[in-house]
Amino acid sequence: MIKDFSKSAEAYLTRLKSTIDLISREEISRFLNILLDALESEKNIYIMGNGGSAATASHFAVDFNKGLSYGKEKRFRFICLNDNLPTLTAYANDVGYEDVFVEPLRNFLVRGEVVIGISGSGNSRNVLKAIEYANKQGALTVGITGFDGGALRKMAQYSVHIPIHDMQVTEDLHLVLDHLSYAVLGEYLPHA
Repeated sequence: MIKDFSKSAEAYLTRLKSTIDLISREEISRFLNILLDALESEKNIYIMGNGGSAATASHFAVDFNKGLSYGKEKRFRFICLNDNLPTLTAYANDVGYEDVFVEPLRNFLVRGEVVIGISGSGNSRNVLKAIEYANKQGALTVGITGFDGGALRKMAQYSVHIPIHDMQVTEDLHLVLDHLSYAVLGEYLPHA
């Protein structure tokens, strides 16, 4: 028996479309300028997240490190803190899961670099710990959030907030932010 899911699909797509209209274009513009400044000043951009947000953080890294950098003189320097699984699990096992992002930052972070935390709820303790540390070290911090933004939206110096209490729509639009950033900056940057 074939079921008709068209009404459910329409409801989801309607939530997605209406949420897009609520996202601050000013927050997006500031975010794009932060990324562009990091490129032009050859600063590292550290990015992290858990679960679906980890996948989005990895997706940002590949889109910018390869997609927007291949063949270019100046290249983005994204470092995804959740991509080194042995390091992540070593800290999780030996120190604690709350420290899996802050400890690598202690090894590498330099004043003025960029640290981006992605958290749908805005309350992922390991992301918050890393952002707190980055703020104290003089880094530029960005929180990419959903729901009410949680502690991350308040703690990060800059924010791109998806104003909806729906994790799937939030995660969808976090990935849209990645692709939007790729497309807009790709038009701006000179070709090889």
